[in-house]
Amino acid sequence: MTEIHIKMKFIDKTKIRVVSGRGGNGMVAWRREKYVDKGGPAGGDGGRGGDVYLIADENMSTLMDFKHKSVFKAEAGENGGIKNMHGACAKDLYIKVPVGTVVKDMKTGNVIADLTYHEQKVLVAKGGRGGRGNARFATAQKRAPQFCEPGEPSIERELWLELKLIADVGLLGMPNAGKSTLISRISSAKPKIADYPFTTLIPNLGVVRKHSGDGYVVADIPGLIEGASEGVGLGFDFLRHVERCRFLVHLIDSTEENPFENYKKINLELEKHSQNLANRYQIIALNKIDAISDEKKVELLKQFKEVSSDVFEISAVTGENVDRLLDFMGQKVDEIPKPETEITVEEDLGAYYNDDSSFEIFKVAKDTFIIEGGKIERIAGVTDERNSEQVIRFQNIMKGMGVFDALSQKGIKDGDTIIIGHLEFVFYADEMYG
Repeated sequence: MTEIHIKMKFIDKTKIRVVSGRGGNGMVAWRREKYVDKGGPAGGDGGRGGDVYLIADENMSTLMDFKHKSVFKAEAGENGGIKNMHGACAKDLYIKVPVGTVVKDMKTGNVIADLTYHEQKVLVAKGGRGGRGNARFATAQKRAPQFCEPGEPSIERELWLELKLIADVGLLGMPNAGKSTLISRISSAKPKIADYPFTTLIPNLGVVRKHSGDGYVVADIPGLIEGASEGVGLGFDFLRHVERCRFLVHLIDSTEENPFENYKKINLELEKHSQNLANRYQIIALNKIDAISDEKKVELLKQFKEVSSDVFEISAVTGENVDRLLDFMGQKVDEIPKPETEITVEEDLGAYYNDDSSFEIFKVAKDTFIIEGGKIERIAGVTDERNSEQVIRFQNIMKGMGVFDALSQKGIKDGDTIIIGHLEFVFYADEMYG
């Protein structure tokens, strides 16, 4: 029987678009009662639109799913009904992402979330509020309001998702240093192994079990080369995956011509990427000692003991001294806390507000002004120019938004024409609003 093993492609950064649900519109309706010629207002409110959340899921290890679907829309709230019946609120939308996902607002560049544990969630787009029905506008003076409110619009935004692996230990080293071989020996991970550089094209995660039965996670990071911090080779894309590790195991290929120079080159790349990462505690593991002479072993040990007291001579292939290394790694996992994150999370106002109240005024002739803007055009769209009550309400909204002040600054005069959407009316300073 032929076995087919499918390896999921590793995607660690992507862009998505999220759209919250708009609020349902309010309703204009009237009570219809037997023997009552004209009942009072009875239009219900619209329901709230669905919120959009990102939620961390420990069962996901890649952002691959978002390559197939990148647009996520929550449902709209239901419109209000007759007999004061309110529209139903829409269900919230939850988008699963891997633990370790950093979320950025594409418009501002701000980090709005760092999801570091299972089921941690963040609101990224608030659903619109439902509009009020005409029953909500009844007063002693206005007993029969003939207008309602539209629901609030959706919030639409683009987000950048960037995955930073959550691991306790990061394995570093030049290409072909033996990291994949080591992780395959110490864990159940089965990375691709071959005798050429860049065999590992994606990070591999392995769980190492201690004698106590507890486990810790080791990340095999693709080989670094000189210039990795500037984007040379594979290093630039994957250096961020070691930023969350408690400490690093620096694997050295002892068979190379100058292993100590390779060690210094890797550390220089760490420093260029992040000073905090460069200062992270390292265990040095001199690998492939079964393939070098005793004289070279002594020489290498002397060199590396000058920069670290924690140097291990191992062979990932034969298993020589690997158990000693693992015992020491397990001890350090217990001793060294997780590093403080370097990520600064900004207050995310974009989840709650569209820039919907802004407007622009264009003078298209010496006596004609066009006004454009999300909120003002939306309200104009549901205003009946034949209904004086609705027109007066709309003009009061314009006043509250500062439209008339802005028009005055533009030099509007009595008798000039104002156009907003389908509405067109003549400006008179003393009569524009009640």
